Order: sequence, then structure tokens, then C-alpha cells
Amino acid sequence: MGVRRYKPTSAGRKNMSGYTFEEITKKSPEKSLLEPMRKSGGRNNYGRVTTRHRGGGTRRAYRVIDFKRNKIDVPAVVASIEYDPNRSARIALLHYTDGDKRYILAPVGLKVGDKVMSGPSAEVRVGSALPLKVIPLGTEVHNIELQIGRGGVMVRSAGASAQLMAKEGDYATLRMPSGEMRMVHINCMATIGQVGNVEHQNVRLGKAGRSRWLGRRPEVRGSAMNPRDHPHGGGEGRAPRGMPPKTKWGKPARGVKTRHNPRTDRFIVRRRTK
Repeated sequence: MGVRRYKPTSAGRKNMSGYTFEEITKKSPEKSLLEPMRKSGGRNNYGRVTTRHRGGGTRRAYRVIDFKRNKIDVPAVVASIEYDPNRSARIALLHYTDGDKRYILAPVGLKVGDKVMSGPSAEVRVGSALPLKVIPLGTEVHNIELQIGRGGVMVRSAGASAQLMAKEGDYATLRMPSGEMRMVHINCMATIGQVGNVEHQNVRLGKAGRSRWLGRRPEVRGSAMNPRDHPHGGGEGRAPRGMPPKTKWGKPARGVKTRHNPRTDRFIVRRRTK
């Protein structure tokens, strides 16, 4: 996967880059694996905005991704590598020997014609999904379950991978992309390899309109507001904050720990921050 630079024909194009899409082998998605997707515009079921800066964007259809990988011991062949507008990673269409078709996240090195499989007896190769207890130490994995049978919830974005560091008793220790060391049950499934589209982080949008296509609305700085609208607002000229950074509602921002989940704290061996 490469990043394409555009000719500087305008101010927006000057700092813009995009994908080459050289790994994409099929343009139209599998119709049987599409679902309609309605946008919320950042609003809840009462119609009130609960997440700001969302709305608009190009209409999309949702591609149903198999995060559970529960077709145990059924071989599959990679039929195509496709673009998914709903995520940063590419997706791969699998054709199973029993006639079933499913999408999975496309890892680095997975090509059309490759064979993959799920289950404890599967071979340790890129794209195959196995329980952590049978994966060798040091292996890079992605799409990792936190609860047995629930489906992968961790390490799913482009270029991400976790490394299997140790196994002790009923738990395996993983080093997450953030640097956090976390314990996961050894019967949880994980997929071998690193998520593809590694160059995603190097793409520059270049203009505001491209953010609007993605459904991202403008974000106004607090310092540009009035005092009644934001704690950082007001003052003559460019005023300093005069206080620790605050959110629009006066809550602490930047560097303040917001995670509070005592039930799962014991599974974190080392946090990502010192």
C-alpha cells in the first residue's frame, strides 16, 4: 500500500495526499454482506447532541465483518481485498468450502488465493484465527477477544498489532499498540498478523471539505469563544488559559485520567503511561 501525492494545483492540493489503492482487487462489495446504515449526527434517541462535531458525510453501506471467526475447522480462500469506508483497514472476502462468504480484516501480506482457517487446529499463518493458548510466544496478533466467544474488540485499526509476550495459568500477557501490558484469557481468539493499510497514518486530508466527506464537522477552539460559552473564552487578544485546561463544561481536560473500571483493572499489568 502506497501514499499518493497530488500536484499542487491549488492551496488544498498542495498539502493533500491519498491512497494508491494498489492492493484493492475488487471495486463492488459483496451484496449479501451489506446492511443499511443510518447516521445519528452525534444525537441520541431524544434528538439531543451528545457528541459534537459529527454530521453530514457521504452515504455508506455497512459491510458485515466477521469479528468472531467462529467457522471452526472450515477452510476458506481469500477471494478479494476490498475497500471499506467504515474503517481505516482494508477487508478481505473469504469463500468457505461449505459455500459461506464472510468479510474479515485484511492483515499485511494476505493475498487473493491464500488459504486461512479458524480454530485450535489451524496452521499459524497470516489471516488465520486461533486461541491464544496455541499461538507461539512473540507472534503479532490483531482482532483480539476480551471475552470468550464475544468476538474481537481490540487491535482492529490500520497498521495495529499486539505481541504475545507470555502465558501463565489461564491468562496470556499481550503488549498492546499503546505499550500497555494486558492479560487476556488463553481461550480468547486472536488473528495472526498485523492489520493492513499501514500507511493510513501518513495520509493528509489537505482541505476542510475532505473532513466533511467523512462526516466530521468543524471544531471551534474554546479560546475563540465568549466566556459564557467556554472556560477558555474571552479576554483581549490571544489570552492564556489562566487555568488548567478545561472542557466546554468545565471538566478537566488533557492528561487527566478518565478511565474507571475496577472490574477489569486487575488485568492491566502495566499501563501505557508511566
